[in-house]
Amino acid sequence: MKSVTLLSSLVFMAILHMGCNQGSSSEQGQNSEGKKLVVGATMLSMQNEFIVNVADEMEKKANESNVELIVVDAERSPLKQVEQVESFIAQKVDAIILNPCEVEASSPAVTKAMAAKIPIINVNSATSAKPTAFVGSDDVESGRIAMKYIAEKLGGKGNVVMMHGLMGQAAQIQREQGAQEILKQYPNMKLLAHQTAGWDRAKGMALMENWIQSYGNQINAVFAQNDEMGMGAVKALTDAGLKNKVIVVSIDAIPDALQAVKKGTLDATVFQNAQQQGSKAIETAIRIAKGESYEKETLIPFQLVTKENLAKFLN
Repeated sequence: MKSVTLLSSLVFMAILHMGCNQGSSSEQGQNSEGKKLVVGATMLSMQNEFIVNVADEMEKKANESNVELIVVDAERSPLKQVEQVESFIAQKVDAIILNPCEVEASSPAVTKAMAAKIPIINVNSATSAKPTAFVGSDDVESGRIAMKYIAEKLGGKGNVVMMHGLMGQAAQIQREQGAQEILKQYPNMKLLAHQTAGWDRAKGMALMENWIQSYGNQINAVFAQNDEMGMGAVKALTDAGLKNKVIVVSIDAIPDALQAVKKGTLDATVFQNAQQQGSKAIETAIRIAKGESYEKETLIPFQLVTKENLAKFLN
């Protein structure tokens, strides 16, 4: 009898243990039907280092949470991005993460997902169509921080050139807005020229070379709306022997930019937290897919990075 009782106890404990395991798995990455959650993510461009960093953090968090993550590259094409979302809808994924190419042109992706009753989370950038949730940062703030630093360094007077990201993308619109707000506070600061370099380092370098030919020594500072363009501007100014006369500030704090701040070639960058954006996007997708409470908007603050506080941003 004792052996039967012992066996029954062991069987009961095994069943209990299995039940606990299933519960914890469900807490991680299973839907209400007990199937593994599948999340589709379409990213602006996997040629952009910051976006790659966000995607890497999404992968990491998805793996930790036992979630299947399908990442696709929109290659800067809103049309392609909408088609990718349509494909995710056809696959009946549990949630979609959208890193929008443009405010307006990527909006149909949001509309289609919402119509299909699939939650869609915008990460890093906005669309005019309202998604289920947003995870990112206030890009207006980053523009203010960068231009405020330039204004202080110039003593409130001088000529500035501004490199835009992809025209029509939320970050481009909002970073310009923040920069313009600060410029209005300094009547002796002039925006000498502004043009897009499409978030791209080579294009940033080429644009800076053109501005050097057009304006030469008139340029006192460069505000590049991301580090890739900022690094291109630094290269062009260095090649022309002008870097020590021109302040360059950019946004994102990618590793290259941090090293440039350390060397003194880039005057400052504005830290945008790719790690938190990526992980919070996945966390939000999981919570929504499982019908749990979630934050409709998660805003992660920007931080100015200069030589003085650089150490805490270097890994």
